[in-house]
Amino acid sequence: MRWFLDLIDKHTERTLRRVAHQHGRRSLLSRLGVALVGTAVLPMLPFDRSGQFMGAQAAKPDLSDDPVKCEYWRYCAFDGYLCSCCGGSLTQCPPGTEASKVSWVGTCLNPKDGRHYLVSYNDCCGKTSCGECLCNNNERERPGYRLGVHNDINWCMANTSPMFHCTTSIIVGVA
Repeated sequence: MRWFLDLIDKHTERTLRRVAHQHGRRSLLSRLGVALVGTAVLPMLPFDRSGQFMGAQAAKPDLSDDPVKCEYWRYCAFDGYLCSCCGGSLTQCPPGTEASKVSWVGTCLNPKDGRHYLVSYNDCCGKTSCGECLCNNNERERPGYRLGVHNDINWCMANTSPMFHCTTSIIVGVA
């Protein structure tokens, strides 16, 4: 049995010496480097992340009727945190806050009845930012020099406490 192990040792030694003569340490290091870089770059290659495997189309849910989603139709000119996620509701400020004395307006299309509604966006003031459910929709937003239709202003500045907490969305009428 010992002779068999010696034979394997000699064969392995000859093979390794032949490989060492043909390929130096630098070529081994360069191949290892290429392999490392290749495995690091591989996850960055583009591929379809849409979940549409083999062309299958997944039905997208209609979010235009969910008041805790930014796609809700009344939020077409919304910029702020949804009061419905911050202890209030779609039209009511959370406890401990008060509605801003001034607001901005938007005209939003209700997909259910096909009518446009005038929507008033009132900031709720008096507490620090809620930090939940941030939405920033700028449909038909105007430049800052037309303040009544611009949503990037702290509308709490007219109140006793200028701290912004969240924003409500109140239908004022049919456009």
